[in-house]
Amino acid sequence: MIANFNIPLEIQSKIKAVERKMLSQTDGYHPDLKAALEVLLASGGKRIRPLIILLIGAMLNGPEEEMLSLATAIELLHTATLVHDDLIDGALLRRGHATLNAHWSPAATVLTGDFLFSCSATLAANTNHLEIIKLFSSTLTVIVNGEINQLFSSRCNPSKENYFQRIYEKTSSLFQTSAQSAALLSNATLDQVSALKQYGYNLGMAFQIIDDMLDYVSNEKALGKPVGSDLREGLITMPMIFFIESHPDDPAVNDLLQQKCIEKNSEFERIISEINQSDAISKTLSQAKEFAEKAIDCLKNFTDSQYKSILISLANYTIERSL
Repeated sequence: MIANFNIPLEIQSKIKAVERKMLSQTDGYHPDLKAALEVLLASGGKRIRPLIILLIGAMLNGPEEEMLSLATAIELLHTATLVHDDLIDGALLRRGHATLNAHWSPAATVLTGDFLFSCSATLAANTNHLEIIKLFSSTLTVIVNGEINQLFSSRCNPSKENYFQRIYEKTSSLFQTSAQSAALLSNATLDQVSALKQYGYNLGMAFQIIDDMLDYVSNEKALGKPVGSDLREGLITMPMIFFIESHPDDPAVNDLLQQKCIEKNSEFERIISEINQSDAISKTLSQAKEFAEKAIDCLKNFTDSQYKSILISLANYTIERSL
């Protein structure tokens, strides 16, 4: 869990309760499912999505048990998508730890992801809130559609519009649902639900843009994967988009503008190095800051409290983790 700012002990305790509740979903089922979930939990994770839910619930005096079920449902959904993502991408490491598919067969990995999806749906239903159940279902559809788009239409696509849509589907949609569903469960007003929905959207966009920036400026040990992995997989992210805009005559840029993928390793290394020496990184950081500032602005009409302050700090943390 993130520890860059003061999270009240009561919220930290609830995050631990979320992790225990996640693991308890395997009780009574095949023991290997529990072993798999233990591996997934041991690999870490910032638990940002359940943190958003629990903070909003505390800020708006939402029902604690139902909020805990919702937070667990969202984190299980997120975990299930990671299981399937790693298998689709053939990734053997995540956060420096071996992925599930590095240990298990593809069939067992898929079935584990399916099990986690079903558990998350059950927990979402346990909130007994029809609108949240509908929102949960539609968000899963958005995420899966995003994965299909990434497989079939996003490779070597330098369009900024395509990029923003992709990171919404991949990341921001679940941040948005986390915040919106927590507001709904807390019986917030329509204006409050709308504001928190936008908070989640903007926070998620900022978070993913910084993740994509770190893919260029961090190191393999910190990333848990090779630097520039996105570009090597044909995914054009914000740093490369800004580089394309300022280097129209670069031969690799010309290829990408025709949606021709870069193939030579020497070209990957050159582009990654030149991006780090260009203004593409500072422009990417500025773009993420714009989204983070919009997220903070969404909270302006809520009564001041320690929980609101932490939601603001969370937006700042999203940017500062790059510095």
